Amino acid sequence: MSFSTFGLSDEIIRAVTECGYTKPTPIQSQAIPAVLAGGDLLAGAQTGTGKTAGFTLPILHRLSDKNTKGPSGGRPPIRALVLVPTRELAAQVEESVRNYGKYLKLNSMIMIGGVNINPQISRLRGRVDILVATPGRLLDHVQQKTLSLSQIEILVLDEADRMLDMGFIRDIKKILALLPKKRQNLLFSATFSDEIQALADNLLDKPAMIEVARRNAITEMVTHVVHPVDRGRKRELLAHLIKQHGWSQVLVFTRTKHGANKLAEFLAANGISSLAIHGNKSQAARTRALAEFKTGSLQVLVATDIAARGIDISELPHVVNFELPNVPEDYVHRIGRTGRAGSEGDAVSLVCIDEHKLLTGIERLIKRELPSVIIAGFEPDPSIKAEPIKNGRGNSPGGSSPARNHSRKQTNNQKPTGKKAVGFGGGYSSGNQSPALRRSGGRGR
Repeated sequence: MSFSTFGLSDEIIRAVTECGYTKPTPIQSQAIPAVLAGGDLLAGAQTGTGKTAGFTLPILHRLSDKNTKGPSGGRPPIRALVLVPTRELAAQVEESVRNYGKYLKLNSMIMIGGVNINPQISRLRGRVDILVATPGRLLDHVQQKTLSLSQIEILVLDEADRMLDMGFIRDIKKILALLPKKRQNLLFSATFSDEIQALADNLLDKPAMIEVARRNAITEMVTHVVHPVDRGRKRELLAHLIKQHGWSQVLVFTRTKHGANKLAEFLAANGISSLAIHGNKSQAARTRALAEFKTGSLQVLVATDIAARGIDISELPHVVNFELPNVPEDYVHRIGRTGRAGSEGDAVSLVCIDEHKLLTGIERLIKRELPSVIIAGFEPDPSIKAEPIKNGRGNSPGGSSPARNHSRKQTNNQKPTGKKAVGFGGGYSSGNQSPALRRSGGRGR
């Protein structure tokens, strides 16, 4: 099957082909015809499945259809609204709209917080067909009466589960009240929790339902390894691994913003170019760091879970869990950043004695034991006792025992073999987001 099978316009097919895409992913094969049909859609799609093209391509086709009559006079209205949880994801989606619609006479705009609102106000005075926005900044514009949503034809809620986890439900309800009742609604979510089901019941009218990725599935293109290490030596071990293996593009996850800053500073001081992105960084700083990382001029990007939403690099080779996430599902989401588009990737976790319970929870979730490899010179000190994890819920997820089961086999400097699979638009990965996730940071206002 090719993209031309769907009946998309020649201009869209040309743009998609120039982007290097020839074969649609499973989510695209199901979502594109459903959206083109004009009905509502409820889609279970995780990060890395190619879902962005699954809704942007048919939206571009529908809005550019010459048989559809537009307004007779006045400024052209905003016709499609895509709501996303974070600024980085908004930038990614809007970039896709521009890339796929480069040969169409349609204009798109990104509307996010963390930047000056005045250029956005000026941009709204011109033609905007497709608006990609975070809820907070969108409501800022509504309050200032700088835009109208009265003629929206298509609404997309992307990563709806993450929006609810981040506390956006009230904002979403306010926005829905501003939209015309007659419209097409597309809801994409990695999970179908009770909250998502309730939102879908109120929002969608006899929706088509598709689900292409098994819950908590992890791609076989990723090689997993755990390196046991004392909590005080993690930074040294990370620097050692990066230098020893010559890693050139590494995405590193920490639990906290402060931890991300400290780690980036340490790596930079040790000759490894590194920057941190998190909710306290300005949008300009976050955009600059992400751009440098994508081009390869920045060796290491240290990120918190919220800030990492929207990082979409097709061949990212290395993801490091400097600290294990407090919510097991976030492990799946983190490692979903590598092993995409047919490329192999490494998921490395630096685990101290405090995190053994978290590791048990992750292994239980993904139904596999992660290989453990002790690095020579960084052997854990058996006399160190576990301590409570700060700024987290380290005592809630995971196994029933406070300590890690040490019956697993450990070898020195052994690298497990990864399996390679071929896919288009990414592997079927990324995690389901628990309602217990933190409610702050990266809200996009």
